[in-house]
Amino acid sequence: MKRPLVLLALTAIWAAGDCLAQPPAAGNAPRTLAPYFTPATRVPKAPDADGFLQRWLLLEPIAKPNRTNTVFTDTYVRSTLNNEYFPNQFTVIPNDGDKVKVGEQELTWHALDSTGFNVKLFRFSYGLNKTTYGVIFWAVTVIDSPREIQNARMAVGVNGASIWWLNGKEAVDLFTDRRMKMDDCVSKRLTLNKGRNVLRGAVINGPGLSDFCLRFIDENGEPIKDITISFDSAGK
Repeated sequence: MKRPLVLLALTAIWAAGDCLAQPPAAGNAPRTLAPYFTPATRVPKAPDADGFLQRWLLLEPIAKPNRTNTVFTDTYVRSTLNNEYFPNQFTVIPNDGDKVKVGEQELTWHALDSTGFNVKLFRFSYGLNKTTYGVIFWAVTVIDSPREIQNARMAVGVNGASIWWLNGKEAVDLFTDRRMKMDDCVSKRLTLNKGRNVLRGAVINGPGLSDFCLRFIDENGEPIKDITISFDSAGK
């Protein structure tokens, strides 16, 4: 379950470098999602070597201004992230390119593969010329398991605060202002159904970078890797 110390050190240096990096000065150069994301395909994707899920449907950020992250108490986060911002928020599986209305905002869903183990939400927003601070992100993915996996756990790290739901049931919540680290919060024992499982998450952040990482571990604490991830909305 643990990464080698050298790899952990390199990951920390890489993450710190990203935190220190400032967005390039505004100009005529178009922004892109590269090198942090690539378009997802219809071919199911396995987790990475450490079990992290890299394929997600990400919704362009919902504006939720917060001048400080100190407001991210359990009461505030639970109330804010359980609020319905668009129709069928907790039931629909979107398609790539689908649009929703949130107040005056028209937001688009993007099916993407993260090139790293963590999903860099700040870079997602910045690359699309969207709001980067004071935002809520929605993420959805579909997990196909070849077998029923009992006593599994969802392990999540996030920069900001978040709540995650598996098959319609809340599995993990991360409150207060957090810096992302692997397996920062681990769910109670849960079951991955044989076949299709739907995973949803909402991340809120004020000032600062936003990202998350997520994987499933088995009852021995080892990453579950014999699953595949897709964004197929068939059967929704």
